[in-house]
Amino acid sequence: MNVRAVIFCAVLILTAGLCMCAHAEVSPWGELSGDHFVIFFTGDQNFAKDVLEKAEQYYRQIASDLGYPRYSEFWTWDKRVKIFVYPNKRSFLQATKQPEWSEGMADYTTKQITSYAWSQGFVDSLLPHEMAHLIFRDFVGFKGEVPLWLDEGVAQWSEEAKRRIVKDYARSQYEQARLLSVQDMMRIDVRRLPESEKKVHVQLFISKSKDQPDGFIGKNELVNMYYLQAVSMVDFLVTKYGADSFADFCRQLRDGKSMEEALRFSYPTHIRNLADFQSEWRKYIEEE
Repeated sequence: MNVRAVIFCAVLILTAGLCMCAHAEVSPWGELSGDHFVIFFTGDQNFAKDVLEKAEQYYRQIASDLGYPRYSEFWTWDKRVKIFVYPNKRSFLQATKQPEWSEGMADYTTKQITSYAWSQGFVDSLLPHEMAHLIFRDFVGFKGEVPLWLDEGVAQWSEEAKRRIVKDYARSQYEQARLLSVQDMMRIDVRRLPESEKKVHVQLFISKSKDQPDGFIGKNELVNMYYLQAVSMVDFLVTKYGADSFADFCRQLRDGKSMEEALRFSYPTHIRNLADFQSEWRKYIEEE
């Protein structure tokens, strides 16, 4: 799997919630309902059934993997998430006004996921990715100090294929001094990089042998590194210390704690600040 394929869904989410779909322009819509989702479709009903089955499966799996509590009324009845499946890419792009490369989108405010039948990787990658964004934001809200890397890392970690390869990728980049520091991951917002700048200043590249301070990196390479590294950092927290501690960490952020306060509360014997986080994460990357 190449880097482009690995960051596929990460790039899609950059437009999430920025436009409302003109679903009313396509009719008639068929409808399939499950416990937590309503699938609206205009084409292949078999694909819609597969989407509903997988969505219910991912719902249970993501909540369990991340250690999030399950509320009795969470995404049920009138709170069910709506998934719109257009018959083809042309109709999807016309209705949503998304760029040509887009394969799908999510809207946080209306709890809607939109794509089209048989889009590349929709059921296996895009669907769990966008669902994880919605579940994560339902849990942590929007008021706390929640860094972009954590939001995107959670969403990508929910894609099984990406989870399996991320540690090898991180180790390879670490050996080449091509990993960003935790401080840079906290500081950089890859969604708002200046269009006029081809290279971006980075304070530190961390390496297994010798860290390299103060350098520049191409914008596209930085975006790739950022998203893949975000998965690695989430994988470290969940795999090394368990889902319950990770849920506590997210809950502290939701309740207004700073990043370092949340880390100190949730991982008191191992991580007390960002420097400890980086140090322990580096040890995890080096483990075979």
